[in-house]
Amino acid sequence: MPRPSERQLRDELIKFSHLTYERHLLVAMDGNLSVRLSDDLILCTQAGCHKGLLTDDQIVVIDMSGTKVRGKGEPTSEMAMHLACYRRRDDIEAVVHAHPPTCIAFTVAGVSMARCVLPEVVLTLGSIPTLQYETTGTHSLADLVGGAMEMNDGVMMDRHGAVCVGSSLLDAFCKLETMEHTAKIMRDARGLGGLQELPADEAVKLRSMGLKRYGGPPDAVAMADEPGADLPDVCLGCSGCGHPTEEGIGPRVAFSMARLTNTSVLPQTQSQLEREVRKAIAEHLT
Repeated sequence: MPRPSERQLRDELIKFSHLTYERHLLVAMDGNLSVRLSDDLILCTQAGCHKGLLTDDQIVVIDMSGTKVRGKGEPTSEMAMHLACYRRRDDIEAVVHAHPPTCIAFTVAGVSMARCVLPEVVLTLGSIPTLQYETTGTHSLADLVGGAMEMNDGVMMDRHGAVCVGSSLLDAFCKLETMEHTAKIMRDARGLGGLQELPADEAVKLRSMGLKRYGGPPDAVAMADEPGADLPDVCLGCSGCGHPTEEGIGPRVAFSMARLTNTSVLPQTQSQLEREVRKAIAEHLT
C-alpha cells in the first residue's frame, strides 16, 4: 500500500501534534512526533516548538542518519529515539513521544503498568512496560527505547514520558491515548480500594487473539500461539486477581465511608432514622 503524499503527511503531523496538546498529553515545548516520508526520509517536529501551535514551517525533513535534508530550524533533540524505533522495525511508520501525566505519575510512584487489567488493552498493546531511567536526549535512552520496541508498540520511560509507534500517526496516537486512559482507570481503581487483574488464562487468550487479529511487533506476533503469548510473567502469575494484596498492583487502602458490619441492627437503626425524619418534618411544618 503506497504511503500518503508529503502534503497529507504534513497535515497529519500538524493535526496530531495539536491533538496531543488538546488531549493534555503534553504541555509547552514537550514531546515530539515523526512519520516516514519514504524508506530513507522522515518528517519530524522542529526542536523547541509548541505542539499545540505547530505550523507547517516547523516541520523538518531528515534522513535515516539524522541529518537535516530541508526545513527551518533543527529537528527535535530526541530524534535519535525515533530513528532507533524505525531502524529496529520496518513496519513502523510513525512515532509519537509525549508526556501523559497519569502515566508518568505511575513511574514516579514506582508502580508498574505492566499488568493485564483491561481486556481492550491486552488485545491491542499486551502490557505497558516501564523502562529504567536514562537521561533525556541521549543515545543510551534511544538504544533502550529502540530495543524495547522489538516486542512492544508502547512503552513508558521512567519519569520522562511515553513512546508509541504505529502503522500511521493515527495508530500511534490511539495507543498513546489508550495508555493514559488505562493509567487513569488503574489510579481510580486503586483509590477505591484495590485493582483486580485478569485471570492469567483469560489474559493469554485475549493477547493471542489480539496479535492474530490486530497484529503488533513481528517478534510478538510470532509468539501468538506460545503458552503465554508475549505477556510478561507478572500477567501469567496473576498476583491480584480478585484479592488485591500488599504485593499486588492494587493494595487495599483505607476507605473514607463507614461500613455497616453488624446487619442485625439494621431494622432498628432504620426505624429510628424514620422516626427522626418524621419528627423533623413535623417541626418544620408547624
